[in-house]
Amino acid sequence: MGGRLRCPPWIWGRLDRGTWQDSWLCYPHGMRQFLDFEKSVAELENKIDELRHMSGPDGINIAEEIARLTEKSEKQLRAAYAKLTPGQKVQVARHAQRPHTVEYIGTLIQDFTPLAGDRLFGEDKAVVGGIGRFQDLPVVVIGTERGSELESRLEHNFGMARPEGYRKAQRLMELAGRFGMPILTFIDTAGAWPGIDAEARGQAEAIARSIDTCLSAPVPVIATVIGEGGSGGAIALGAGDRVMMLEHAIYSVISPEACASILWRDPKLATSAAEALKLTAQDLLQLHLVDRIIPEPLGGAQRDPEAAIRAVGDAIAAELPDLLSLSAAMLVAQRREKFLAMGRDGLT
Repeated sequence: MGGRLRCPPWIWGRLDRGTWQDSWLCYPHGMRQFLDFEKSVAELENKIDELRHMSGPDGINIAEEIARLTEKSEKQLRAAYAKLTPGQKVQVARHAQRPHTVEYIGTLIQDFTPLAGDRLFGEDKAVVGGIGRFQDLPVVVIGTERGSELESRLEHNFGMARPEGYRKAQRLMELAGRFGMPILTFIDTAGAWPGIDAEARGQAEAIARSIDTCLSAPVPVIATVIGEGGSGGAIALGAGDRVMMLEHAIYSVISPEACASILWRDPKLATSAAEALKLTAQDLLQLHLVDRIIPEPLGGAQRDPEAAIRAVGDAIAAELPDLLSLSAAMLVAQRREKFLAMGRDGLT
C-alpha cells in the first residue's frame, strides 16, 4: 500500500503522465493518482490508508491519529492548490481522473440520445453529441471526449477530432437552431488531430465552419472548458454566449510544449511557456476572454468528480435564464459583438 513507483503511462489503465516526465506517482488501477507537487499529501494519505487497514474490532483504536493526519493532509492540499503555478495547472487540467464529457452528460443530461456521423464521411468518436434534457429543458449537447483508459482513449483518439467530428458538431448545432434548443458544449482536448488524413479531408475548413456555425446559432450557446482547451480544436466548440472554465482548467492557442519548441527549440521549457501563455482560468477571466470561473473541489475535480459536475450544472442553470429571454437576432448580435470586442480595450 505504501510503495510508490515511477512508471510509464501504459502501466496502469487510467494513468496518463500528461506533460512533464515526472508528473505522476503511480498507483494500482482504481486508486487515486497524485501529481508530483502532491508528494507530501500522497505520503500522508498512504499512512492514513495503512492505519485504516490496521484498525478493526480487535485492533487498536487509532481514530484520533487518523483524524490528525487527515486534517494535516487537507491543510497541505489546500496550501498546495492555493499557489499553483501555470505549469502545475496544466498538470491538473490533464489529470486522467478528472471527469470527462461523457460523465458530465451522464449526470447532467436526462433522456440523452446520442447522434452520430457527419452525413459526409463518417463518424468521429472524438466528438460526442446528441439531444437530451437539462433540468427538463430540451438541449443539444456536444463535447470532445478523451476516453478514460487505454482502449477508450484509442477509440476516442485522445479527444483530438478529425474534420468529420467538427462537421458532426455543425450538424448538431444546425439541428438545435431549427428546433430552438440551447446548445451546451464541453471542451477537453489538446487540439484538433494534425494527421495527414485530417488535412486531406479539410481540417482547417471544418474548424472554421464550426466556429461560424457556433457564432451564428439562433439559440443560446454555453461552452464550458472542463479540462484542457487547446487551439482551434477547442474554439470550434467554444464560440458561445457564455464561456466558462473550471477553476483549474486551461485554455490556450497552443500547448506549452509546442510553444516552447517553437520559441526556444526546447520542449523542456514548457513550464516557462505555460507562464507566458496566460492559459489559466484566472488569467483569461482578467483578460475578458471567458465569462465565469467554476470553483472545483479541494484538490481539483479529480478528487470529487460528482461535486465538480454538480458545480458545472449549477453554473449552466444560472446562465441559461438570461439567455433564454433574448430573441434569436439579439443572441447572434451580442455574441458577434462579444468576440469582436476581444482585445480592443487592451489589458484592462
